[in-house]
Parts: sequence; C-alpha cells; structure tokens
Amino acid sequence: MTYGSATTAADVPQYLASVYRGRTPSPEVVAEFERRYNLIGRSPLVEITLRQAELLQARLNQTQGEEWVVRAGMQHLLPSIDSAAAELADARCDDVLGLVLAPQFSAEIMGGYVHAFDAAMAAHLPSARATLVRSWSRSEPFLGLLARLVQEALARIPELAETVPILFTAHSLPRSVVERDPAYVEELKWTASELARRLLLPSARWQFAYQSAGHTPEEWLTPDFKDLMPEMARRGLRDVLVVPLQFLSDHLEILYDIDIAAGEEASAAGMRMHRIELPNVRADFITCLARVVSDSVATPAHLSART
Repeated sequence: MTYGSATTAADVPQYLASVYRGRTPSPEVVAEFERRYNLIGRSPLVEITLRQAELLQARLNQTQGEEWVVRAGMQHLLPSIDSAAAELADARCDDVLGLVLAPQFSAEIMGGYVHAFDAAMAAHLPSARATLVRSWSRSEPFLGLLARLVQEALARIPELAETVPILFTAHSLPRSVVERDPAYVEELKWTASELARRLLLPSARWQFAYQSAGHTPEEWLTPDFKDLMPEMARRGLRDVLVVPLQFLSDHLEILYDIDIAAGEEASAAGMRMHRIELPNVRADFITCLARVVSDSVATPAHLSART
C-alpha cells in the first residue's frame, strides 16, 4: 500500500479531492500542484508501485515455495486498497498481509492505511486471517540498501566523496500530529543516525532535516532542508548530498520538491545539490521487501491483528 498520486496535471483536481476527503481545495492550491506536475511532466509513482508488486510476487513465489499473490493499492486514486483486496478475494486468498511502503510506521500518522485495510478486508475477505505489518525501518536489508544508495551517490562524485555534507530528509508533518506520537520522529532520527554510523560519517558532516511541508497554516516541523542551503553556503560549502530516508519510489516529493525546488535553492545560494537514487524497482529493494514479508510471517510480534 502506498499513498497514491496524480500522474499528470490533469489528474490533480481528482487527486486533491481525495486527499481533502471531499472538501474543495482552494484554486491556489490546485493551480500550484498543477504547476508542479507540469514541471515534472508526470509522476511514475503508480506504475513503479505496480511493478514493485509484480516483482515481489515473483520473488516470493521463487524463494518461499508457496503460492503468493501480491497486489498494490493506493490510499488516493486507483488502483485503490479496496480494489486490491477484491482481487485477492478473487484469488481465494485465506491469509492477507498488509504492507505499507513506508519503513517507519505511526498509527497516528498512517491511520488512513489502517482504516482502509480494515474496511477492504471486511468488505471482500471477512473470513481471511488479516494482519498489518508495522515498522520495518530496522530491517537489515533496508538499512543495507540505504547505505549502498549513499555509497553509489558518493561514487558519482569521487572528488567529494570524503567531504560532501549530507542532509538526511523526512517528510515534514504538522507539529500537533507529531506531539501525539513523538516516537515516529525518534524512529526517523534513529534511521539517520544509524545510517551515519554505518557510513562512518563524523557528526559535523551530516544533519537531519524535513522536506515537503504541507499547504496549511498550522506549524510544520523544521528545519526545512531548502532553508539550510543559504546557511551552508555562508559556511563556504559548495555541494550537498540529499538522502531521503522514507521515500521508496520517485514521485512529486522527489522530482519536484528535491530536484527542482531544492535544486533552485541550492543554485541560488551558489551550491550544487546531489541526491541518492530511489529504490524504485532495484533487485536489492525487492529482496528487502521479500525479507520484510518473510520475517513478518515468521514473527507475529511484528504484526498487528485486524480489529
């Protein structure tokens, strides 16, 4: 399961209507999102997620010796979590494992997935044994994959590999939401510090920051990584490597928020911005997902039974 996305600017009104739960977003918000989608051309999130499901099914059937059916469902737009569950019902699945494509988990922040999963199971598979995977950010294959992505990015800038400062980023959230579940931010920060430890980064070389704050008047978590660029430039830094810690596929928050908006901030400050590649459909990422599934099936403590 993943959040979903408009694919092109033409899909933005329908997408935002879903995100806003039927409330009408302001014309200014719609226009801004349309502008961003026009700049990136299209978001590949849905097609990447569908391909991830296809590859994961093949890997599980190859390695687990059982018949697995993997379907992808989006919180917003199609294919939906409900339609994915309907396909699982057609396949006569008796056991269903829900996996959110976000390594760090918060029931408060990701409650939409929980409710959608529960409703889909009740509607289509009321007799199935249904469980939902919680956090998998400490999975060894995931941490190893992140480390490799950083190492590969550094290898593309060999002259800076030992010196370039690194910004680990996570999606910003309203402060009021995080105050109800502070453990979520601690998990994000743990991922950053563990990755820095594995990469042998001195503390002065890396920083944790937020990105992609929403379009609402409430207070969102800071610092925003774009706002750090001018201060870094004043310290004489001319390059920065951005490492998203929770995004697993290319989409608007990567292709616009980092590549375009943050890239412009860096350029205006006289800096060059670099970033890691996203896992997308890499073979080692599919291996990571298969490990998360197999570990979750083998260790019920990682699961939450459907209520």
